[in-house]
Amino acid sequence: MAMSFDPFTELDRLTGALLGAHAAPKLMPVDLFREGDQYVLTADLPGVDPGSVDVDVDGQLLTIRAERSATARQGSWLARERPYGTYLRQFSVGEGIDIEKIAATYDNGVLSLVIPVSERAKPRKIHVGSKEPDAQRTLTVS
Repeated sequence: MAMSFDPFTELDRLTGALLGAHAAPKLMPVDLFREGDQYVLTADLPGVDPGSVDVDVDGQLLTIRAERSATARQGSWLARERPYGTYLRQFSVGEGIDIEKIAATYDNGVLSLVIPVSERAKPRKIHVGSKEPDAQRTLTVS
């Protein structure tokens, strides 16, 4: 098997091993967008056991935590580039969401959260009346 040698990658790996970089939380790339009356968050967690994924809301703080275990192999490693350990992301969600109705699914290494906007935070129309019978209009409040 042909393998290329990159001294900088090897130096990063050795430095990380010496400084305990494997204990630090790993990168969890996410996409977050609003779709109608809900937010949709997708997070890449390849190789993570679904049972280790924990989604928690405490006040206005949404926390996603997951664990990817290292694979135990006999023999010596020739290359070991796949990260393992704890994945952690936190988001400030504010007061405009309905935390009781957050739904989460995990499929093919992707965690998806659907976060509905609360009824209080949705825009609504307010009817504005007038003392004159023909002078009624509608005002939109966001």
